[in-house]
Amino acid sequence: MTNSTRNWIGLGALSLGVFMALLDVTIVNVALPTMVRDFNESFNNVQWVLNAYSLVLGVTLLIVSKIGDMYGLKRIFVISLAIFVLASAVNGMAPNLLVLDIGRGVQALGGAGMNALAMALVAVSFKGSKRGVALGILGSIIGLSSASGPLVGGYLVAQFGWRSIFYVNIPIGIIAIILTLIYVDEVPDLSQNHQIDFAGMALSAASLFALIYGLILKENHQDWHWTSPQMLGWFGAAILFFVVFIMVEARLKQPMVNLAMFKNPHFVGTVMVALALGAGIYSYNTYLTALMQNYMGYSALQAGVRQLTISIWSLILGPLTGYLGNRYSKKWMISGSLFLGGIGFLMLANAMTIHVSFAELWPGMVLMGITNGMVNPLLNSTGMEGVPVREMGMASGLINVFRQIGVTLGIVSLGLVQNNVYQNYLTNHFGQINMPHKAATAIHQALVSAGPFSGHGIAFSARLAKMPFAHAVQQTVWQAYANGTRAVTLTSAGIAIAGALCAAILMRNRQTNHN
Repeated sequence: MTNSTRNWIGLGALSLGVFMALLDVTIVNVALPTMVRDFNESFNNVQWVLNAYSLVLGVTLLIVSKIGDMYGLKRIFVISLAIFVLASAVNGMAPNLLVLDIGRGVQALGGAGMNALAMALVAVSFKGSKRGVALGILGSIIGLSSASGPLVGGYLVAQFGWRSIFYVNIPIGIIAIILTLIYVDEVPDLSQNHQIDFAGMALSAASLFALIYGLILKENHQDWHWTSPQMLGWFGAAILFFVVFIMVEARLKQPMVNLAMFKNPHFVGTVMVALALGAGIYSYNTYLTALMQNYMGYSALQAGVRQLTISIWSLILGPLTGYLGNRYSKKWMISGSLFLGGIGFLMLANAMTIHVSFAELWPGMVLMGITNGMVNPLLNSTGMEGVPVREMGMASGLINVFRQIGVTLGIVSLGLVQNNVYQNYLTNHFGQINMPHKAATAIHQALVSAGPFSGHGIAFSARLAKMPFAHAVQQTVWQAYANGTRAVTLTSAGIAIAGALCAAILMRNRQTNHN
């Protein structure tokens, strides 16, 4: 077997790992209602099944990246795969919510290693024009896994129950481990130093934890102001730890993160695009799924099938971007694709009325999918340009950290936008409904407390449907939700366009690799 064939099979193994790691960020969303019933817990408690994974993933990405650079990218990738598989087995058998939450945190530790190191292993394994194609394929897998969670999760939960979303990882993970051991070559030790920067690891973890945990708290307590003591405490801690981290890293000869990477405008542009991709596009999927299921009446599986309009483009365009990136400017393809995504969001915003239908949504969803299918693969390959081989793990980790923070920041920020517009519309229009004042006050309070996602369930409940003013209430709630979702969509348009400008201003056309 030729080296080229071994490398392509190895790419398949690495792609399997990445697919599982990122799929598990979104696949759990559709299973949460079932878990609420099975564990007899509140939705807020069960949501920590999702939050635990996002939190540990974001906190450990940089640490695992550095360990991979120091002790072997392949070795740490395989260990991460094994951790992920074992944790998946525990999650599938979890007797209670506490065990599942802990298992999800351990699973995320494995997912961080797979997510952070796969890109670096591909970048090292392939040379020349093949590197762009291989990273394009890996990028398409990243885009596909993030976007197809609702579809895969919806099918598995409907057919086999929520535990199947974890059990399915076991055979796939074992195959990925075997193929990686056989077909992926280890990267020789180029770090020149095996001294672990414990201070850097602790400070980076503390800063990321404070930031992400603070955002999760804000998502769960939307009535808290950004300037509330709780928010100022967590975000202040994040900034403090980050400042100390920078001071410590600047004084070390062999720091955890080479701060000189951020003196390169091209790399700064790359991570800014990753942030915009996470905050503008990936986080928007949560609100699109909620619209389809809560208000348009689709099941999880039906919504997932329709979202193929977005995810299928990652599969189609991923390999193609590798060829295009070798011939044309990655910078302008990324910038142009993000502008195209901005136009797609504007089209989606225009469709957000109480009469919205899939026929009106799909053109904007196609543009959104093309943006994801183009930008993600190109981001991976251009992010590796100009980075020494010994730092590729860290470069990959930083791109993934910014993408992950973008998702968390986007979900929280878009949620606040939707909630504010939704509440303001209800407050301004509920008094116009011809109904008893006492009933209006009680229903209005219930709708505000439930929030945009659950308002539909109250407005269209069997109890309220018997009231003579039911139709007016339902129309008002629908309009409030449509206005909120339009505002969310316009915000995502702004984020995509800001990402396009960052790419155009900061990124460079070609960077020389030091390898």
